[in-house]
Amino acid sequence: MAARDWLYFALLIGALAVSVPLLGVYLARVLEGTPQRGDRVWGPLERLIYRALGIDSRAEQRWRTYASSVLAFSAASVLVLYLLQRLQGVLPLNPTHVGGVTPALSWNTAVSFVTNTNWQNYAGETAMSYFTQMVGFVTQNFVSAAAGIAVAVALIRGLVRSRTATLGNFWVDVTRVVVRVLLPLSVVSTLVLVASGVIDTLAGTHVVHTVSGSTQSLPGGAIAPQEVIKELGTNGGGPFNANSAHPFENPTGFTNFFENYLLLLIPFSLPWTFGVMAGSRRQGASVLAAMAVLWAALSFGAMAAETSGSHLLGPGITQHATATVVGGNLTGKEVRFGAAQSALFNSSATATSTGAVDSASDSYTALGGGALLTNMMFGEVSPGGVGSGLYGMLILALVSVFIAGLMVGRTPEYLGKKIQAAEMKLVAIYILVVPLAALSLTAFALLWPSARASLLNHGAHGLTEMIYAFVSTSNNNGSAFAGLNGNTGFFNIALGLAMLLGRFATIVPVLALAGSLGAKPRLEESAGTLPTGTPLFALLLTGVTVIIVGLTYFPVLALGPLLEHFVAHA
Repeated sequence: MAARDWLYFALLIGALAVSVPLLGVYLARVLEGTPQRGDRVWGPLERLIYRALGIDSRAEQRWRTYASSVLAFSAASVLVLYLLQRLQGVLPLNPTHVGGVTPALSWNTAVSFVTNTNWQNYAGETAMSYFTQMVGFVTQNFVSAAAGIAVAVALIRGLVRSRTATLGNFWVDVTRVVVRVLLPLSVVSTLVLVASGVIDTLAGTHVVHTVSGSTQSLPGGAIAPQEVIKELGTNGGGPFNANSAHPFENPTGFTNFFENYLLLLIPFSLPWTFGVMAGSRRQGASVLAAMAVLWAALSFGAMAAETSGSHLLGPGITQHATATVVGGNLTGKEVRFGAAQSALFNSSATATSTGAVDSASDSYTALGGGALLTNMMFGEVSPGGVGSGLYGMLILALVSVFIAGLMVGRTPEYLGKKIQAAEMKLVAIYILVVPLAALSLTAFALLWPSARASLLNHGAHGLTEMIYAFVSTSNNNGSAFAGLNGNTGFFNIALGLAMLLGRFATIVPVLALAGSLGAKPRLEESAGTLPTGTPLFALLLTGVTVIIVGLTYFPVLALGPLLEHFVAHA
């Protein structure tokens, strides 16, 4: 990699190192209801929302009620978003006069945005009206992100409270996150992007004349606000088909850096929030360290693979990043970003649940694409989506202390809570449900003739395209290997099912686990307690994560990207 790429990476880490502790502490205060200076501004707005929805902000919910609230809110959101798409032809803010979306695609897209996946089987500039984008998609970008954070906080409360039957109030948690965190950050970040060249207009398509005498249609839209919450909430659904590679969404090297920073900001801040709420910042630091190590390792792997280029090009063709021009594997990448920075962006997007990409993942080298796929196979805990990354890593922390307890013949404990059979059954369900959905649906699709016909490539690369789609949707990421045609009846239904399972078949066990842990007494540490706020535990947590993913997914990785790489080098 060139010196500029190392500098880019260092600046990104520096920006996160400065802001993560600040935002982490602020999030903890917001979610704990600690009085703040901003109460005079945000308090009246929150109380207005509570009155409008009939919410008692002082009431707390048991885990079943909390889970029912999540499911009911999500079901209503799917219905509203489905109707918006079906009726967009007669709704306002439709200057390009697009018609209603087909039923199967409307359902797939509604599920996609409500589950924080944002998988897109459509081209935003030609299929969706401004009203659908602004009222439907942007709203879901806020509330689906807030719902993920709320579930993570419910699990934290279960861990840190003693003998409690309640986990907080879902409606209050979501309202506080949206009003006090996501909205203020989005307003400031939108101003930064608009000042940097990202468009923000309600005008329709603008026709321009080129120097060759032909015409070109330039799309419009309120792009900057959607771009911000798409990254900040780790959503990923772009208003344009090219997503963050489009110059109207991501015009310069600075905006590429800033958007990469935004999509990592909250996922890396939440472990710090966990440490503050647990009363021990070392606990949060150990989780954060495990996330950071996994993210850095796979990001470097993707960057190295893409800057090394492809050996399939003939001798005498310089591809390396040390060349006088931007080198490496530039197929499917924007020259204004280069190979290394594109790979870092896509790696960050797949390590979180963002799914936004600034280059075409399908054109990556076998190992580069394999690194992106592995990011998602980790369950997106490196650092994962907003909320989902933290509760996923806390689940793996419970597995780690359980394994350590087996080694010494002692009942495992985490934050003073004994981890027993009931908790481990819920942990097992959480760990198994996503791989079961992804691998089973992939196998079924490979046997279904019309599904195989959607593949652009076959052989090892075709397998990677197929498994990538189901791993992406079941992990609520939303990025894709573009070679797969997903806008078919089969994939609209199958991928929608994968998204629902990946979101709600994991959230319910997490909340049940939180309820079980919250009912337990919090015990004092003893000489036999495994210290979990140490570098050694961070190393154990990292190792357990790698082993679980390896045992689950290595066969399909071996038949996909690894086989493609070694056959090409034979």
